[in-house]
Amino acid sequence: MERKRNFSAKNIAYFSVLLALVVVLQTCGGFFVIGTTSLSFVLVPIVLGAILLGPWAGGALGLAFGFIVLMYGVAGTDGFTAYLLADAPVMTVLICLVKGVAAGIVPGFVYRVIARKNTFVAAVAASFTAPVVNTGLFIVGCLIISGTIATQFTATGSASEILYFLFIVCAGTNFLIELGLNLVLAPAVHRVVLVVEGNRAARTPKEPLPETKKQTEPATEDRL
Repeated sequence: MERKRNFSAKNIAYFSVLLALVVVLQTCGGFFVIGTTSLSFVLVPIVLGAILLGPWAGGALGLAFGFIVLMYGVAGTDGFTAYLLADAPVMTVLICLVKGVAAGIVPGFVYRVIARKNTFVAAVAASFTAPVVNTGLFIVGCLIISGTIATQFTATGSASEILYFLFIVCAGTNFLIELGLNLVLAPAVHRVVLVVEGNRAARTPKEPLPETKKQTEPATEDRL
């Protein structure tokens, strides 16, 4: 029954809408700019999918996000990703895809655990987890190929310069903006979850109450 419910027409429709949002928000993210920093809303539909449809649906949405980032690098639109692809192609592919998938799966499990006690706190925790996982895995992956980064983006290639470039130049502002956007929108995410789950509950047919067992034994006559 659970498997059928996961692949219901309604859930497929939800997933399709969220997937379209991921594609649009990631491909058009460059239009939302403050100063020199682009605002990234793409993690919001990923978190929403992880909450509504489960961790693996969130992972699939995150995979789409990572694939688009990777294609930007292949096309040369994203100069940083394009450089990493040219110098360390295998690791760059893994960084793009793994961080995206994990940014969808982990919040889904976080929500499941915490929602048993408080759904609002669970939505906030899931919204917080997504940018932390996404940025954290990006930094870990870049540290693995730190030699590639040191060659192009630092003066001397020292560890301090590499860390400064990754934590401040690459992740600093973008991470704070992603985290802020997700936390600000977390109440809205929570409200959407309540509405969707409420509609599901209202439309789910209730099981009929068990019929009382009919008396099958013939009534005994009173004996004098």
